Amino acid sequence: MLFQDWGGIVRTVVVGSLAYVTLVLFLRVSGKRTLAKLNAFDLVVTVALGSTLAAVLLQKSIPLAEGVVALALLIFLQFAVAFVSVRSPKFAGLVRSEPTLLARNGAFCQGSMMQSRITEHEALSAVRSSGGRSLADVETLILESDGTLSVSFRSSP
Repeated sequence: MLFQDWGGIVRTVVVGSLAYVTLVLFLRVSGKRTLAKLNAFDLVVTVALGSTLAAVLLQKSIPLAEGVVALALLIFLQFAVAFVSVRSPKFAGLVRSEPTLLARNGAFCQGSMMQSRITEHEALSAVRSSGGRSLADVETLILESDGTLSVSFRSSP
């Protein structure tokens, strides 16, 4: 249960090191966008890369070559989706979500809040985290496509 043999440990060290170096090289070649988490699709790819790396490390039934191909495939598909999204607004609309206005001029947009499943407490927490005191300070509160809340404050008179 705690230890089987040294062969498994050596395999994990060797395969893990090679898979890690391969993943780092693939990420450098593919560019910053691969791990940017700009939208839900990017987040899914990031999680899938981590899951794939873990599977290659821990499952003896997955050879390193297959793991490398799986990592390369995920990065290529992410690159292809981003490439097509930049060139086709229709396709981009299928894979990306649009930012949602949750509050404007110190008042919540109740329909948007309900549709986005954001509570007033969560929204006010974002306001406070951004340096505001209350909703009255807010010009706009936006749920960005990556799931973060952006706050812009009213300018002081």
